Amino acid sequence: MRSFLVALLLLPLSLPACGDADDQTLTVFAAASLTPVFDVLEENYEDDHPGVDVRISYGGSADLVTQIEEGAEVDVFASADTPTMDRLVEAGLARSEPRDFASNTLAVAVAPGNPLHIATLDDLADPGLDLVLCAPEVPCGRAAHQVADRAGVTLQPVSEEQSVTDVLAKVREGEADAGLVYATDVEAADRAVSAVGLPELAGVVNHYPISVIEGSDDPALAQDLVDLVLSDAGQAVLADHGFGPRVP
Repeated sequence: MRSFLVALLLLPLSLPACGDADDQTLTVFAAASLTPVFDVLEENYEDDHPGVDVRISYGGSADLVTQIEEGAEVDVFASADTPTMDRLVEAGLARSEPRDFASNTLAVAVAPGNPLHIATLDDLADPGLDLVLCAPEVPCGRAAHQVADRAGVTLQPVSEEQSVTDVLAKVREGEADAGLVYATDVEAADRAVSAVGLPELAGVVNHYPISVIEGSDDPALAQDLVDLVLSDAGQAVLADHGFGPRVP
């Protein structure tokens, strides 16, 4: 009986651990427009790095930078434009030199079939049109204002959102007649909206930079993810989702 009790007391010590102590987590902040691409790259990375769990938070680039500035523990940041990444560089929070990995341009998202027959940038300035834009501090909003300023057109949105996905959602749900989003967002919407391409939009190109963040728990693993995004394989995934090439 005594030997049985001793064995019973020792039993918990022989049970397998619930987790692997060697497992690691890689935290990534990425612009909302990158969601479908980074979902694929996350799987590719984890396949090549057994035991590493990649956790990606998507959102407006400006909001993500604010979280990093406020102390969020992040390993890698991918921005939808250069000025937003520059904030981290100026704050000394970019561990590696940011590298451009993709480019994107705007498109007008409208209801399927373009029922209001929007055909020009002036159509977006019609006071009877419910237009939605990203806020000026957000990369897609900054690009929209550049387009309007260059064309001498005054856009008066009914709302300004903190991410391009929020703009797209308002058009998709019928809460807005049109919204300026990235061309890749319309492509990813799978016919839930239609795109109107205007010549003025092609003149403003957003370049997407990526960097390892200062304070990363494992900068080598973080750099591996950056290298994947910059690799031929990563570039192929980006191209498959409609992104333009990175700047050499």
